Amino acid sequence: MLNKKSRFSGLVIASLLLAPLCSHAATAGDTVDAFHAALHAGDKDSALAILSPDVTIFESGHVERSRAEYAAHHLADDVAFAGISERRVLRRGERSGNDQAVIWEESETIGRSKGKPVHLLGTETTILVKAGDRWTIVHVHWSSRQVK
Repeated sequence: MLNKKSRFSGLVIASLLLAPLCSHAATAGDTVDAFHAALHAGDKDSALAILSPDVTIFESGHVERSRAEYAAHHLADDVAFAGISERRVLRRGERSGNDQAVIWEESETIGRSKGKPVHLLGTETTILVKAGDRWTIVHVHWSSRQVK
């Protein structure tokens, strides 16, 4: 069993490791990276903080029309899957202006789900807006398929 000092040290270390996820990302790309890192780390609060309250998320023909709806429906599953898989960006493109950006990615994800191996190729389009020094995700469109 951990003593209080060990538990406190663990919390301090975890806080230091997750601090970059909670800070304002410098670029739109950094913001998308921080979102995925938060999901992988199981940090739901940081992931949600990066999303606009009125974010729309398209995935597998479904739509979630707000941050609250995403939090209530798919966030827990996305965090669980990200925590047991490895996602690698294969290609990334970005087009940005002063206060808007679009990022598109092709990715590969390997892991296990329900005891079975998973090997996915995915695409993602993310639209972000900037207010002050902070980029916020306003739309995400995910699509994936099993590798044959």
